[in-house]
Amino acid sequence: MNDIADNLKAPVHKEKKISPWAWIPTLYFAEGIPYVIVNTISLILFKRLGLSNGEAVYLTGWLYLPWVIKPIWSPLVDMLRTKRWWIWTMQLLIGAGLAGIAFTLNVNPNTQVILAFFWLIAFSSATHDIAADGFYMLALDSHEQSLYVGIRSTFYRISTIFAQGLLIAIAGLLETYTHKVPIAWSITFYITAGVFILLFLYHKFILPHPAEDKKEDSRVIKSIGERIKEFLATFSSFFMKPAAFVSILFMLLYRLPEALLVKICPLFLLDSPAKGGLGLTTAQLGFAQGTVGVIGLTIGGILGGIAAAAGGLRKWLWPMVAAITIPDAVYIYMSFFPDVSFTLVNVLIFLEQFGYGFGFTAYMLFLIYYSRGTHKTAHYAICTAFMALSMMIPGLFAGFLEEAFGYRNFFIGAMLLCLVTVGVSLLIKIDPDFGKRSVDA
Repeated sequence: MNDIADNLKAPVHKEKKISPWAWIPTLYFAEGIPYVIVNTISLILFKRLGLSNGEAVYLTGWLYLPWVIKPIWSPLVDMLRTKRWWIWTMQLLIGAGLAGIAFTLNVNPNTQVILAFFWLIAFSSATHDIAADGFYMLALDSHEQSLYVGIRSTFYRISTIFAQGLLIAIAGLLETYTHKVPIAWSITFYITAGVFILLFLYHKFILPHPAEDKKEDSRVIKSIGERIKEFLATFSSFFMKPAAFVSILFMLLYRLPEALLVKICPLFLLDSPAKGGLGLTTAQLGFAQGTVGVIGLTIGGILGGIAAAAGGLRKWLWPMVAAITIPDAVYIYMSFFPDVSFTLVNVLIFLEQFGYGFGFTAYMLFLIYYSRGTHKTAHYAICTAFMALSMMIPGLFAGFLEEAFGYRNFFIGAMLLCLVTVGVSLLIKIDPDFGKRSVDA
């Protein structure tokens, strides 16, 4: 009887299990928004504030840098505090950066100050990516990781539509209503900052507390020197893999035409026909590129994955190369016929983004292929750094090239550079069975 009484009095400390549905959708929704804001919306904002194409593209092109160098500080996210702490802290910093941009636009639209807040958001977002992906693996077992991988990808895409479609459309409608670009974008950034503060508060209380998600003990902290040596050894082994030079060349140049186009296409769609553009409104841009285009990209990516799973990467490499290159010609067509209807603009953007999504599958699968073997997680992280670098370097100069040659010649030049994509694809060697669904599956 005494044992029963003691058990009744004893407090229960068992944590209630939190469903992954409660946090995976919101976590990956939060992961996608700042990436789009930093790498796409920043460009459109500076264009609307009156910067030239060259200035806007060059200044925002550097904002890829945190994603290029994030493998350098990723060990710190493992060693210091918990990944849970890093997630909600970075979300708070992102919210603060968004509010800072909104305030600056409202008071004094200073380019340098706004750019400083974008840098804060960029570094916070790259760190959030590290923590969120690590937390996903710690909070779920291997079965749950496979089960929810489609959910995380879906909500990442939804966040892209929210940021690149809805937010740009809101800013465009506010531009029309207020007739003041800084005020319109200030309100838009205040709205986005509010969304992130809510995400921060939600995740601070709702994210589970996995037993494995804990800060390193003092014994491990003392061995930072050993961690650095291990990191350097892992880093050097990446470059010692067979065909390393050719593989890195593929990582850097496969998307060269897209790296140039991604910075210029929104400017082309916004600029007036007198300047060689199509003269879309900001709201129309948000719908065409941020909604229709992202849907095309998503469908292309899904079908690319299905095709690769059925026949393997080697079988589908050349159809994917064709898909990521040939549709780029739609921008040449639009540059010759700037009076094209808005409906046809949407169709052409859908086709181009669908092709990119399908062709990009080959690139992502090659990163996985090259990362196989020892240290595959760390090597894949280095591959993603090269992926970001492949977009950053050409993007820095795309605006100046467009100003020098004009939209039409720029698009023709980008189309000719598709031969580089073909060239680096000829160099790589791929196991015929890689990517195929196994017979036993």
